[in-house]
Amino acid sequence: MELLWFIPSHGDGRYLGTTKGGRSPEYSYFKQVAQAADRLGYTGVLIPTGKSCEDPWLLASALAAETNRLRFLVAVRPGLMTPTLAARMASTLDRISDGRLLINVVAGGDPVELAGDGLFLSHDERYEATDEFLTVWRRLLAGEEVTLSGKHVSVKGAKLLFPAVQKPYPPIFFGGSSDAGQRVAARHADVYLTWGEPPEQVKDKIERVRELARQEGRKIEFGVRLHIIVRETEKEAWEAAERLIRYVDDRTIEEAQRVFARYDSVGQQRMRQLHGGKRDSLEISPNLWAGVGLVRGGAGTALVGDPETVAARLREYEQLGIRYFILSGYPHLEEAYRVAELLFPLLPLTSRRTSSAIQGEVVGNEFFPTFIKV
Repeated sequence: MELLWFIPSHGDGRYLGTTKGGRSPEYSYFKQVAQAADRLGYTGVLIPTGKSCEDPWLLASALAAETNRLRFLVAVRPGLMTPTLAARMASTLDRISDGRLLINVVAGGDPVELAGDGLFLSHDERYEATDEFLTVWRRLLAGEEVTLSGKHVSVKGAKLLFPAVQKPYPPIFFGGSSDAGQRVAARHADVYLTWGEPPEQVKDKIERVRELARQEGRKIEFGVRLHIIVRETEKEAWEAAERLIRYVDDRTIEEAQRVFARYDSVGQQRMRQLHGGKRDSLEISPNLWAGVGLVRGGAGTALVGDPETVAARLREYEQLGIRYFILSGYPHLEEAYRVAELLFPLLPLTSRRTSSAIQGEVVGNEFFPTFIKV
């Protein structure tokens, strides 16, 4: 299992839907979160994209210099950048980070935001453009000279002079719940991402995308994007979940859901259907809680429980075929430590914390190893 964390470049806090307990999106805080994730042994971090976030490429470039092993999952935006420019950006960041770049393909889901960025393509047209974009991008990173005259992308004699470290290119992560999105993912992605839906729904998506990839003569891996609320007891965890939305009132939910309703993203529509905008039935599957999605777009579910229970639920996803778990929790600095301390020892991870030993508070000016659990 590969566990990644999240850089809250749109802001962070102890509660959702309010400024109470809020933290401003400052670089010094992003640095703290990134360095904590690096030290604790997370594989990497996702940096979100959109007009409400800091630019992920600039932020990843800065944070790469502040960390040692951490990888950065950074968005390319077909339609908002050309594939040749994106290829040069990717090769540069992969080189200066010594091969620590991961690519997150984001076609977009909010027509209003996309219009503000000058993109006026329909849902399926965006995936057509993404297909052409990735065809050029992948070939350039693989060292080819590319000429393509497509419906959305045209290049003539395009070449990349400075190669990336990773071969043939930095791994591509791709999310898309629609038929159009899944077909493009099957053709180009190394890792297909889903948001944290109930396991039976995730199983159906995995089987569908795996078969589409087989038809393309390819194999593909899978990942899931989830929030985590883990505490030492089940009772404490559910209390923490309720506390997270304690300031979320009906008006806030209504306004947020009105915005999400305009999205043409099938994944966002599926997230909305899990809770229906109501707070009275938020546990949609054992320990899977949809409260985050009442006011937050994108990933809207969290696994809630004690360490053994949450670990068991993560293993259920793993048994379906999920390898990459992109996690987050509020606030992200403290929860990065909590997840590492409570969950890492219970999971078969490819990386762990770098400390040779875990030492708590010294008792009576002496160190008693029998008090320490590793």
